[in-house]
Amino acid sequence: QVQLGESGGGLVQAGGSLRLSCAASGSIFSINTMGWYRQAPGKQRELVAVVTSDRSTNYADSVKGRFTLSRDNAKNAVYLQMNSLRPEDTAVYYCNAILKEWPWGPLQNSWGQGTQVTVYS
Repeated sequence: QVQLGESGGGLVQAGGSLRLSCAASGSIFSINTMGWYRQAPGKQRELVAVVTSDRSTNYADSVKGRFTLSRDNAKNAVYLQMNSLRPEDTAVYYCNAILKEWPWGPLQNSWGQGTQVTVYS
């Protein structure tokens, strides 16, 4: 069974920075995409940034130029560097991975438990 372990959330003043980390553990054959989504109170979960196995990244327009997603394939991990944070970035951030546990198995969509990011002005 695959688990996604997250860390790095917290409370920060507007304009500050945080770095989120996520590592996948368990029975993993391959990871296609890995990244972060977020959900603010009363809103739907939305994509923040994802990276493919060949390190192609996709960012939400609202975070382009401020957030940087990187991936360490050897560690099955991703890191989200968040700079110039704004109050509207406040949300629970969820790590996500689309992966296979074995070569001929189905693609699985796995989620972390979430980490709170709160930005105050």
